[in-house]
Amino acid sequence: MHVLAIPFLLAIGALLALQAAANVQLSAAVGSAFAASTLQLAIGASVLLGLAAVLGAIAHLGRVPDAPAWHLVGGLGSAVYITAGILLFPRLGAIVSVGLFIAGQMAASLSIDGLGWLGVEREPLGAAAWIGAAAVVAGTALIVRAQAGAPSHARGGWMALALAAGAVLPIQGAINAQLRADLDAPVATGAFSFLVATAAMLAVLAAARGRRPRPASLRALPWWGWLGGLCGAIYVTSVFLLIPEIGAAPTIALTVAGQQLASVLVDRHGLLRLPRRPIAPLRLAGVATLLAGVAFVQLT
Repeated sequence: MHVLAIPFLLAIGALLALQAAANVQLSAAVGSAFAASTLQLAIGASVLLGLAAVLGAIAHLGRVPDAPAWHLVGGLGSAVYITAGILLFPRLGAIVSVGLFIAGQMAASLSIDGLGWLGVEREPLGAAAWIGAAAVVAGTALIVRAQAGAPSHARGGWMALALAAGAVLPIQGAINAQLRADLDAPVATGAFSFLVATAAMLAVLAAARGRRPRPASLRALPWWGWLGGLCGAIYVTSVFLLIPEIGAAPTIALTVAGQQLASVLVDRHGLLRLPRRPIAPLRLAGVATLLAGVAFVQLT
C-alpha cells in the first residue's frame, strides 16, 4: 500500500463523522430524518453529475442497461447509512454509534475479503485478522457498556440498526467497484450510485407520509449543515476506487479508524452542535481496543 493512502483514508473516515453531524442538523431544520437524507443524497448526486459532465463522463451512464442488475444497487447502502446516522447520533452519541458502525463494517469487509464475495478477490484470513476482529468486538462491547443513559434493552433496536448500517458500507463499496468496471468511469459510477440512493429515499419519504420540509427553518442551519452530501460523495467514490487496489478490509480498517478518532473529539467537546458527552475511562479503553483491532486487521 502506498504510504499516502493511510492519512488519506483516515481523513476520509473522519469525514463521515462530519457527515452524520451535518445530517442531524439538517434533519432538525426540516423536521424529518427521511427528508434530510433525501436532500443530502440529492446534493451528492448533483455534485457528482456536475463533475461527470465537466470530465466528459456522462456518456458512460449509457452503459448502465448492460450492467448486471446487482451491480446497480450499491447506492442503497448510502440511503441506509445516512438515515441511520441521523437517527442514531442524538440517541447513542457519536462514539457509541461509530463504534457499532465499525463492528458492522469490519464484519462485512472481512467476510467479503475472506470469502471472495461480490467480485472481490479472495484473501484468506490470517491470525492477525482473527485477532483484530476479536479486538474490534471487545472494544465495541466496552464502548457500549460505558454508555450512560437508557438501559441496554431499550437501545437494542438502535444498536442493531447501527451494526446493519455499518455492514452496508463495505458491501456498497464492493458492488460499486463492479459497476465502476462496467462503466469505466469512476465519477459516473458515483453519480449513479447517489441517484439510486436519492430515488430510494424519495420512495421512503412518499411512503412515510411524514411532515414536509419547512424551508423557513433552514435559516438557522449552519453552513456546514449542507456538507453531508458532499462528504458522502467523497467517501463513496474514494472507497470503491481503493477496494480493488488494496482490498476491502484494509480500506475499511483505515476509514473506520478515522471515524472513531473523529467521534471521540465530537463527543468530548460537543462539536458540531451535538451533545457533549463525558469520555469515561472504560469508553477510552474500548476505543483503544477497537483501534488496536483495526491495526491488526491492517496487518493482514
